[in-house]
Amino acid sequence: MTEEHERGTSDERRATSSEPTVESVTEAVLFASDEPLREARLADIVGTSASQIRRHIENLNNKYQTNNNAFRIEQIAGGYQMMTLSDYNHWLKKLLQVRDQSKLSPAALETLAIIAYKQPIIRADIEVIRGVAVGEIIRNLMYKGLVKIVGRAEVLGRPMLYGTTKKFLEVFGLNSLKELPKIEELKKPPP
Repeated sequence: MTEEHERGTSDERRATSSEPTVESVTEAVLFASDEPLREARLADIVGTSASQIRRHIENLNNKYQTNNNAFRIEQIAGGYQMMTLSDYNHWLKKLLQVRDQSKLSPAALETLAIIAYKQPIIRADIEVIRGVAVGEIIRNLMYKGLVKIVGRAEVLGRPMLYGTTKKFLEVFGLNSLKELPKIEELKKPPP
């Protein structure tokens, strides 16, 4: 076997190894953080020294630049954070506009929670629970693909029954409705 072949095999083992390195842990923590992390805090989380953190961040940024990645690790507000390069602002602005349009108001979240826990449910029952009209909120939730009509109730007037969609499960990171927190587990809001 040639030395180059042995080196390639060793590199392949390292690339497929499930054992995280200090550098990969540093990268994962920064990737998951939604705010800048101070050097000392990052070192504490990763379990290494501040000087090692600086070295790993420098190595990661060199890799990102070599690979022509769309992001890098920057020092922001006294800490480190992963940032997208400004060349990508045009597309990121579009993403943020879509996110703003898809945000749910507290009233919509409350209505969605009622539907999720009580489905199938008619609009009148949701209105009894909330104490206000919810027709427009339900239409908005249906427009966003979080709620759908799942049938008609077997009562006078045969009102529509509402339930949640597959998109609801995706948005809230659930595999099935059984994964919803139990009502008893939910913390009551302060008075």
